[in-house]
Amino acid sequence: MVVCGDDGLAHRLAAELRGVYGEQVTLVVPPNERTARPPVVGRARAASAALFDRVVSAAVGTVGRTGANGQPPGAPAGQRPDGEGVLEAVEPTEAVLAEAGVARAAALALVYDDDETNIRAALTARRLNPRLRLVLRLYNRRLGQHIEELLDQAAALAAGGDDAGGLTGAGVEASTTVLSDADTAAPALAATAVTGTGRVVQAEGLLLRAVERPLPGGTSDAGTDAGAGSGAGAGLCTLALLSGGGDPDGPGEQPRLLPDDEEVRLAAGRQAVVLEHVSSGTGTESTAPARRLTGVMPLASLFSRRLRWSLAGAVGCVAALAVALWLVTGIHPLRAFYITLLDLFAIDDPALREPLGRQLLQLLSALVGLLILPILLAAALEALGTFRTASALRRPPRGINGHVVLLGLGKIGTRVLTRLRELNIPVVCVESDPEARGLAAARRLRVPVVLGDVTHEGVLEAAQIHRAQTLLAVTSSDTTNLEAVLYARTVRPDLRVVLRLYDDDFATAVYRTLRAAYPRALTRSRSVSHLAAPAFAGAMLGRQVLGAVAVERRVLLFAAVDVDGHPQLEGRTVREAFRAGSWRVLALLGRTDTAAGHVLEKGDRVVVAATRRGLAELR
Repeated sequence: MVVCGDDGLAHRLAAELRGVYGEQVTLVVPPNERTARPPVVGRARAASAALFDRVVSAAVGTVGRTGANGQPPGAPAGQRPDGEGVLEAVEPTEAVLAEAGVARAAALALVYDDDETNIRAALTARRLNPRLRLVLRLYNRRLGQHIEELLDQAAALAAGGDDAGGLTGAGVEASTTVLSDADTAAPALAATAVTGTGRVVQAEGLLLRAVERPLPGGTSDAGTDAGAGSGAGAGLCTLALLSGGGDPDGPGEQPRLLPDDEEVRLAAGRQAVVLEHVSSGTGTESTAPARRLTGVMPLASLFSRRLRWSLAGAVGCVAALAVALWLVTGIHPLRAFYITLLDLFAIDDPALREPLGRQLLQLLSALVGLLILPILLAAALEALGTFRTASALRRPPRGINGHVVLLGLGKIGTRVLTRLRELNIPVVCVESDPEARGLAAARRLRVPVVLGDVTHEGVLEAAQIHRAQTLLAVTSSDTTNLEAVLYARTVRPDLRVVLRLYDDDFATAVYRTLRAAYPRALTRSRSVSHLAAPAFAGAMLGRQVLGAVAVERRVLLFAAVDVDGHPQLEGRTVREAFRAGSWRVLALLGRTDTAAGHVLEKGDRVVVAATRRGLAELR
């Protein structure tokens, strides 16, 4: 497998494929990436960590350094003699991809931060190897759909036109998968900001939600119904037992993923992650928030409250004058209303030979008309000013309370903002760059934004941090996120904070220090590459990974798996298919319930929760 990228996601993805799934990987990175120590997946995995550190610290060959292909004589293109493939290249050109061994590879992941670079390399790679399984990192979702269809069509045409070459019989799935690290991580970050947990997964028409709760004493909720498909009130299954005290780096028991019935029984009173809800994703719960986000400006926002009351009073005066004219003259009510409007707008129809009452009403109507004209002019000017400033950023209202303060409107921040508004959560954004890509989304969603450097005094106060429920720091700078959190904690010691931190060691130190300094406040640290890498690795292996749930410093994956050809699944009941510490069948797609005694047959497709090694075994 070949992984090409220029940031931490490429390194973490390569380590994931090597250390968890045992794949042979060629990593293509820019030359300056060699000096930076990339993150390691799983600090406890000593062998994988040592292997990855050797790859990073080793002196690797580049094009033209020794032989014609940039490697020692006799070595395969793009790989070291010992199989630890690392290739340095500024861009993934055709020559670089050929040297990395794309023509012989089973899968290629293009995870550069630039969409254009990934698309250009994907088109080249599809031409070099029509059987290649492609995984692209694209931020533009609409463009990603078109690129996915285009590359799949090119692979199908190449396979059909060159069947003699073994393209169709090679057993390789020539598919294209477009993913976004922002889309993968945003739901978990948003859920963490709102509820303190990021354990929410959308699974092909199902909504899976997991929460932390203490296990009841002397009872087991793990084995009554492994499918958990009967809803929130029945069939709850235990997904993980948390470490003692909830601190993954502190003393006490270590977290246990997918425990069996006996482990759950013996862990009575211990904090656990249990599956709380499994339901259709098309119900009112998922569609109601979406209907609120139409992007249309409400009519009430065009006019101030005082002006609306003035307009209502003017309409009432017109109606009262029309009724009085109808009662005085006895004419038809519609004609009375029409004549009243003529008098209001000073249209010449003097009541010279009319009764005294009619003449008085005409004079009164003219007076009211003079009073209405300034109101109409004010309404026009105010509406014009509202439309003119509709594209301007809103300021946080003074009375806002219980909101989420979101720091950073880059790729991740924009997706998190959209997700929070879909959940109908009040948000105040803070952004230092006036040209940030997320400002357009903030204008469209009418979300208040504070422009300024969060490290400067008064910026967080302008975002009403003292009234906020959560601070979600997702800027690209670890030090900026940490500084903002530390300052916010001095203002609100009990404030819930969620940090996006790149380095795992740094994140662990920050987590432990903040937990010790503020034991009553919730602190969470999240790495976008840590959340996204499992989904990218699963796509490279040809499986559909639906989502990932962070359990302290470990990850639990949710995937849709076809039962066909799996001896661990086919012909077994849901209960028998469960393997403690590896995987658990949660639901059978297409069925509203999944009993523990249901026999999995050929043609079934199930949603499983699995550890990374367990999902690798299911392969």
